[in-house]
Amino acid sequence: NNLFKSFKDLDIIVGTIIHVERIEEAIKPSYKLKIDFGELGVLNSSAQITKNIPLALLGFQVIAIVNFPKKQIANFMSECLVLGVVEDDSVILLKPDSKTENGLRIA
Repeated sequence: NNLFKSFKDLDIIVGTIIHVERIEEAIKPSYKLKIDFGELGVLNSSAQITKNIPLALLGFQVIAIVNFPKKQIANFMSECLVLGVVEDDSVILLKPDSKTENGLRIA
């Protein structure tokens, strides 16, 4: 059906955060992330993280959609969408249960 095809069209893959930096111009607390997606390369993203200590995110694996259109966040261009769960005004980033290879696709 069309809904399943829409899901299959999403390119959802695993990557590792290799750089974290605060976006000073953002209205809500947000951070620039550089994420290593293996063969796909390194992409920029942004995340509204309020409770996590940003430096603790270095080396953290995340799950992201990498084939959405780019989005301007303040003066920063986000190239992928990191997935997370919103709980009480904070974001909990989705991650694999165990360390995995960057660039593996979620199916």
